[in-house]
Amino acid sequence: MRLLSALVIYLTLTLGAIAQLAVHATGDLGVVIERTTGSVLIVDQSDMDVLARVEGFGDLSHASAVFSPDERYAFIFGRDGGLTKLDLVTQTIAGRVMQAGNSIGGAISDDGLLVAVSNYEPGGVRVFDAETLDLVADFPTGSKTIGLVDAPGGRFVFSMWDSGETWIADMSGAAPEVTKITGMGVNPYDALITGDGRRYIVGLFGEDGLSTLDLWSETPTVQRVLPGYGHGEEPLPVYKMPHLEGWALAGDRFALPAVGRHEVLWLDAQRLTELGRTKTHGQPVFAVARPDGRHVWVNYAHPNNDTIEVIEAASGEILHTLKPGPAVLHMEFSARGHRVWVSVRDANRIDIYDTHTFEKIGEIPAQTPSGIFFTARAHRIGL
Repeated sequence: MRLLSALVIYLTLTLGAIAQLAVHATGDLGVVIERTTGSVLIVDQSDMDVLARVEGFGDLSHASAVFSPDERYAFIFGRDGGLTKLDLVTQTIAGRVMQAGNSIGGAISDDGLLVAVSNYEPGGVRVFDAETLDLVADFPTGSKTIGLVDAPGGRFVFSMWDSGETWIADMSGAAPEVTKITGMGVNPYDALITGDGRRYIVGLFGEDGLSTLDLWSETPTVQRVLPGYGHGEEPLPVYKMPHLEGWALAGDRFALPAVGRHEVLWLDAQRLTELGRTKTHGQPVFAVARPDGRHVWVNYAHPNNDTIEVIEAASGEILHTLKPGPAVLHMEFSARGHRVWVSVRDANRIDIYDTHTFEKIGEIPAQTPSGIFFTARAHRIGL
């Protein structure tokens, strides 16, 4: 009898361990930031379900994430300076460092070996070994640092709010090499890099317009874009700073949120000249192109943040309006764009839409969700 009991216990433990080791292919996974609880949901896109809630990430206000090339690890950048490595397979935290006092996003190198973090306090960018999270390089800038992206060739590119500079840090050699470009404009607030890694575009808060660098050039120089696009108009109070996203390229044009205006600006991607403007429901926060570039989905700042408008890229006309609920903070498309996940913070919910019919096809509960990040980002420059 004693032997039988021992056998039952052994089988129970063994079967339990096997169940815990159930493997989920990471190509279909993603993470959802739960900002007020310092937790992260690991989600399955196809099943439209939550696999796990992992806690212990600190302050996740304005948090973002990047993924290792094998899609196993997510690196979460918290607002409190925390850099956390999340293992999507074991659904546990694999490493965590407090590297600054106030951070604003990060990037991973094209080879996946380095993770960089952009800091408000003390300013600058710090680079870490992606395996160990040991500090590899420190770039103090004396300024709040924004718009950090990865660029081909083992480079990181970032800009300074206070000085209006952009730095290119080349990490491909034995020692980092930094190229400093001055005169980008007054108070850069965010930046994007195009999917081919060629253009780095900086949004300016202190003046109407944007700046861009051609990263294919041996000596990148500043080119102004849409200078004075709000000339003669009284700007509105800015309720939330817009974000620039690598998916702003819609076919042959960029869709860019205007600062302090109820407009999306359309920019010719080759000539960098204005093509037109679309009047919108409110101040745009994200203007994100569906991966095929045909439609651009736009969400808005308070007090109009219950709405999403879908704009046709070719015509600039608004095709459809959605009212998901209070505080729509983020949108994330599936890799081929057939679905989009929408975080509705004040409803504690993620909504999932068919992007062709605009029908809501699912929802999952989440605690004050903000950023949504799918592992397909691992294979895109600047995401």
